[in-house]
Amino acid sequence: MQMLPLRKELFWDVEFSKLEPDKHHRLIIERVLTLGNLNEFMFVTDTFDTQTIIDNILQIGYLDPKTISFVVSYFQINKEKLKCCTWKRLTAKHWS
Repeated sequence: MQMLPLRKELFWDVEFSKLEPDKHHRLIIERVLTLGNLNEFMFVTDTFDTQTIIDNILQIGYLDPKTISFVVSYFQINKEKLKCCTWKRLTAKHWS
């Protein structure tokens, strides 16, 4: 198994040595987009094809506003297609 050129701190909740790009692509893509640096982002874009990255981005449940702006611009994704932008509130806002 190859050692990934990613910081272990990004994967604090899983056993880093067992991460495999072909099996754990969604976790790797999500963590690098939200917490990674430029070198880690370049690793993701070199390792996964663009459509795989986009498909995973569309399914991520939460992205901060800065990351949303970046992925929409970089990958030319329609913001309304992002799962994190289409979820409805489970509880209604107070009307006052």
